[in-house]
Amino acid sequence: MKGFIIALQFLTRLPTPAVAADGGAFARSMHWFPAVGVVIGALVAGAAWAGAHLDPRLGALAALIVWVGVTGALHLDGLGDLADASGAAHKDRERVLAVLADPHVGSFGVVAIVLQLIAKLVLLGLLVEARAFAGLMLVPFAARIGPLVWNWWLEPLHQGLAARFRSAIGPAILLAWAAALVTASWWVPALLVTPLLVLGWGWRVRRTIGGISGDGHGAGIEVIETALLLALVVSAAGGHGR
Repeated sequence: MKGFIIALQFLTRLPTPAVAADGGAFARSMHWFPAVGVVIGALVAGAAWAGAHLDPRLGALAALIVWVGVTGALHLDGLGDLADASGAAHKDRERVLAVLADPHVGSFGVVAIVLQLIAKLVLLGLLVEARAFAGLMLVPFAARIGPLVWNWWLEPLHQGLAARFRSAIGPAILLAWAAALVTASWWVPALLVTPLLVLGWGWRVRRTIGGISGDGHGAGIEVIETALLLALVVSAAGGHGR
């Protein structure tokens, strides 16, 4: 439970009890990232459901506001930073690292964040109209399995958060969350694309910037969340087509 609270403090802006944590406990809290995703998903789906009582578009907007608010735009920040770094990827590694370390957001980052928010808003609107609240609740859960896989698989780009988490991830925890994902996919089959998305993002960051970092984790979560929302929309449309 301590690890879950630490993960909740790190990934959200929700009020939590104060807990003392050393470096090892902080690293092990990564085991709970997908569980935190369930909490985020429940709040997002609840906002969508409540807003939908007035209008589906209002439900989508409420869900997006809660999504950004509860996470403190943490992953959007990573998406912006990685977009800027990708723009410098044709140069040397030192330049890429310098852009990642720069706290300012460039034009690539601004465009990436705006497009991400628009994409989520449109997809949320379609899901609210389809009443796909259960699937929406599970999207943040599935996306947060990604960081566990990337930390286990990829070399850390630098000695930051990704490097601290790396030692805490092993095959047992990956198998446990894989089993949870398979179970969730029984009710929401669209989640079955998650492994392909996780592996695809890992391959991309390794090829583009050479490893994984905190920004790579945040950007990956955002990209996978949007891709899963799209998969849910396609699945819902297919169901209505039958």
